Amino acid sequence: MVYQSPAGARDLLPLDVAQKHWVEERLQQVFHRWGYHRIITSTLERLDTLMAGGAIQRSTVIHIQDREEELGLRPELTASIARTAVTRMAGTTFPQRLYYNANVFCRTSDSHNRQLEFYQTGVELLGSEGLLADAEVLLLLAECLNELGLHHWQLILGEAEITQSLLSSFPATWRDRVRLAIAQLDRVTLETLPLSEELRARALLMLDLRGNPADVWQKVTQLGLDAPQQAALHRLKSLIEILGRCFSVDSNQKRQNFPVILDLSMIRTFDYYTGIVFEVIGDTANQPRILGQGGRYDRLLELYHPQGKTIPGIGFVLNTEDLQQALQSTHQLPQATPASHWLVVARSPTAYAAAFAYAEKLRHTPEIRVEMDLGDRQPEEIRTYARQRRIQQIAWLQDDGSAEIETLDRS
Repeated sequence: MVYQSPAGARDLLPLDVAQKHWVEERLQQVFHRWGYHRIITSTLERLDTLMAGGAIQRSTVIHIQDREEELGLRPELTASIARTAVTRMAGTTFPQRLYYNANVFCRTSDSHNRQLEFYQTGVELLGSEGLLADAEVLLLLAECLNELGLHHWQLILGEAEITQSLLSSFPATWRDRVRLAIAQLDRVTLETLPLSEELRARALLMLDLRGNPADVWQKVTQLGLDAPQQAALHRLKSLIEILGRCFSVDSNQKRQNFPVILDLSMIRTFDYYTGIVFEVIGDTANQPRILGQGGRYDRLLELYHPQGKTIPGIGFVLNTEDLQQALQSTHQLPQATPASHWLVVARSPTAYAAAFAYAEKLRHTPEIRVEMDLGDRQPEEIRTYARQRRIQQIAWLQDDGSAEIETLDRS
């Protein structure tokens, strides 16, 4: 019998792990510079916790058998962090700046032999609302991508409050159909739904509210916005203006425009979004790839709060494996696992203790990797092994603890 990993799961070999760590380490450095602290939440959650925000369908959760309560593997981190923030972190000062590196599990409608386990890195900024918090998260996202050396990316920016408000003008019986058609960019359905000519024109115009911000501003004015919609639109304009002023310069010290595409037709399946929503798209081998997404969720934490207290929040998630794929063409990722610096060899069984002691002494130097030869090999076999492992120095230990150092050539 051949034992294999379950369908939808995969193993990460040492080189995969080295590349994953390369990505996570650089993102972590950015998070630390911005004052974010790592949080680790439970991989297992109660199903009612996962689905409290209306963001997750029961069918997408991988269930765990338990005699006392219904449990599932987390398909994302926001709900878990929201629960933790209002239950385990009660009494802390806000804002709270949190980040995570974690695996998540999600079953799609067509998950036969499809990947079920994914790795994500993200942040949550809790307890702050308004323009500055939105700008911080988007500028942090931009610095993360630039830190990784990814320069060919675009931010697709929407506003859930505006989009939901524009949908409210459609009859309740058809609103979900219109919403789904817009979310799927399904022009044919919008043209065939039994709507009045005025509403059909409105739906088709909503479908086209995507592009250069200045062009979208001009189109959206045709929809006759009310005062709250105009206020939300003004906040969105102010945000884009801040992003343009604060975006970092390139290597030639020339200021670049923040690469934003405004999309007021963007509809996320997560119902808890209340403000800006966004996706970051990268160019991988001339193919667009979603590298991450996020948004504002000002009503989510109150669902978990014992007194129903409203605590605003905003965050984003980056898909670690998609980042790795996008980085392959940049040749920055490690192409081999780190080599050990030393191989320590006991010349005879009576030198074993001396060899272990010498290896331990070498390991006191930070970042030094030291291997012990485990015996039963001839000197030339040991040298061949060392060359194959890219080890350049061998310490041959005598019974009295003295060491003969041999430096291998790279051939």
